[in-house]
Amino acid sequence: MESQNELGLERKDTKELAVKLNELLANYHVYYQNLRAFHWNIKGGNFFALHAKFEELYTAAFETIDEIAERILTLRHTPLHSFSDFLATSTVQERKNLSTDVDTVAATVENIGQIIQLERQVLALAAEHDDEGTQGLISDDLNTLEKTLWMLNAFQAS
Repeated sequence: MESQNELGLERKDTKELAVKLNELLANYHVYYQNLRAFHWNIKGGNFFALHAKFEELYTAAFETIDEIAERILTLRHTPLHSFSDFLATSTVQERKNLSTDVDTVAATVENIGQIIQLERQVLALAAEHDDEGTQGLISDDLNTLEKTLWMLNAFQAS
């Protein structure tokens, strides 16, 4: 058996990358569900702005989840796909019954910060293993999350 796969990546390296990408996938699933809950349950004077913003964020998260899972498959590994695995793997915690602008935005900022930290770890690992495909995917998402974090922090400052 060859040590490299068809992508020209070492099989042992892709396994290590898949483990880290599955960790990111699990975190993204919990983050996504938190956003759905915030979208449904937001109340107060910022309802209209945040209801729309949370929908925008969960729609983007849904697309990113698919891209991460497909990258894991591209690396010839299996993405996590059960809620029990997501909850057991994720460091992002599910949030229940939050409905105020202060609480939901603070939780979203915390979740995004956790995902950014994890994405930096994935980027470093992908660079170490010369996996430009994973680097590109994660780098693009990292840029988007950093901008979102800036905007949410600006909202919190009001």
